[in-house]
Amino acid sequence: MIAVLVSGAVALIVSLVGTPMLIKLLVHKNYGQFIRQDGPAAHLTKRGTPTMGGIVIIAATLCGWIASFFVQGRLPTASAVLLVFLMVGMGFVGFLDDYIKISKERSLGLSPRGKIIGQGIVGIAFAILALQFENRNGLTPASTRISFIRDTNFDLAFAGSVVGLILFVVWANFLLTAWSNAVNLTDGLDGLATGVSLVVFAAYTLIAIFQSNQHCSIAVVTDSCYNTRDPLGLAIVTAAIVGALFGFLWWNGSPAQIFMGDTGSLALGAALAGLSILTRTEFLAVILGGLFVIIVLSDVIQIGFFKATGKRVFKMAPLHHHFELSGWGEVTIVIRFWIISGLFVVAGLGIFYFEWVGAGR
Repeated sequence: MIAVLVSGAVALIVSLVGTPMLIKLLVHKNYGQFIRQDGPAAHLTKRGTPTMGGIVIIAATLCGWIASFFVQGRLPTASAVLLVFLMVGMGFVGFLDDYIKISKERSLGLSPRGKIIGQGIVGIAFAILALQFENRNGLTPASTRISFIRDTNFDLAFAGSVVGLILFVVWANFLLTAWSNAVNLTDGLDGLATGVSLVVFAAYTLIAIFQSNQHCSIAVVTDSCYNTRDPLGLAIVTAAIVGALFGFLWWNGSPAQIFMGDTGSLALGAALAGLSILTRTEFLAVILGGLFVIIVLSDVIQIGFFKATGKRVFKMAPLHHHFELSGWGEVTIVIRFWIISGLFVVAGLGIFYFEWVGAGR
């Protein structure tokens, strides 16, 4: 537990101190955000605000994670290494996307093909490796079973090991793409994606700690224990992400002095997807990250309805821009969306806990 606290505290300090240093560097390099001309007019004043703030989120997370090694006195777990690999790998793809936007001074970065290839390389590598590294209890970091709060009986390997591996790779990459896009779409207002991500990852820190305390290798009541590999290692990484987001939010809140960019949104979305897979809570994540889901659905509904009828459901998608054009202040939208996200997290944690209570009867 001390390692979890140290990880979060170190990441917080690094992020809080490191973000203004990155801001100065980005301003010196003139690496500012390019603003869409078709977006809300109020956003035009944000043109030139430093972006790629995801660099400091990732760096602070790594510092917090590494600091925990000295507290634990042992090497990191396989699950933690895979989660960090996923976060850094997807963050690098986002960094390339951000850099191209800045250097070319346009709102489009990597080509769709380039982004798919980059995300695919990282995602496929993660999915394959997550089914390796079996521990002495026969557990691998991930499972081919579809999960809600724990693994269900629906196994993607029902048709054989090779087919099961292929189906799992497809499923894992679907989750990675979905959550990365969800965080990316949410990152449209000062502090919105950062604050929502913070509460969701805080929830996952609690879940991973609880899974560690109720692990089947140590639990007294085995009917409700959790068969996950390295939950404490995951809690350490997740706590570092929370600390990094806390520090970054100080500078990213309205009026934002820096944006996380695709560097941050892709890294955080991938980390969220990876956590859902590694903690065996793939569908519970839909509840915990309910605000992300709502924003994605608003975009899907807008596009689908417009293609079908030529009319729009919202004044602009994603949903937060609709409220902007309806006259809501940016800070009002962000705070209310944080509250909604918090309610989803409370609901998700409640379901997680009461399932454990019910399973132990």
